[in-house]
Amino acid sequence: METKLLIVDDDVNICDMLRLYFENEGYKVKTANDGMDGISYFKAFEPDLVLLDIMMPKKDGWQVCREIREVSAKPVIMITAKGEVFDKVLGLELGADDFIVKPFDMKELSARIKAVLRRYNAQCKGQDNEVVKFENMEISLQKYELKLCGKAIDIPPKELELLYFLASNYNRVFTRDQLLDKVWGFDYLGDSRTVDVHVKRLREKLEGISDKWVLKTVWGVGYKFESLS
Repeated sequence: METKLLIVDDDVNICDMLRLYFENEGYKVKTANDGMDGISYFKAFEPDLVLLDIMMPKKDGWQVCREIREVSAKPVIMITAKGEVFDKVLGLELGADDFIVKPFDMKELSARIKAVLRRYNAQCKGQDNEVVKFENMEISLQKYELKLCGKAIDIPPKELELLYFLASNYNRVFTRDQLLDKVWGFDYLGDSRTVDVHVKRLREKLEGISDKWVLKTVWGVGYKFESLS
């Protein structure tokens, strides 16, 4: 079955160039030139991966990424002319899987797409077979579902993946860079504030759920999921 790729960019020339290149690579490609069409095509086309520009009319890439993450965990790679750390941090916090800056090399972009799809498919077919359980908490990557005290909780995909990874490796300390590599899955250039933001949001969700485990800061090192029982 063909891998389906959705390209959302207001530059028609870039869309045409990417479409031709990736159709030659064997992908089934659809393009959109504004954020509104991007959302509509995402729902109708059901792509395996989205290449998403940031600066677009009607809805920018941030809003499109946010709306995709409300309904799907399918991979999103942000494509932009901007290269500031702030843009990368915001994109990661919204749930983007990777980030590439214009102008880019087509072979590098193709390699990034394949790497992101491999990670996503491995999660779906491999480690998702197991559900991680602790007192009053159940995490399933297969369903992208977090249950607290038996109730399903709304949670962004990257927060769930981070919690799943830490809980699967409980009592082991990971640095921020290690977490970015293991959870986000690529070499991140810039600071690691996005990990701190995700941990903060997880703690807000997990507060008061159990006294048998804790999401703990190891000062000067990083974070760990500690089992206290």
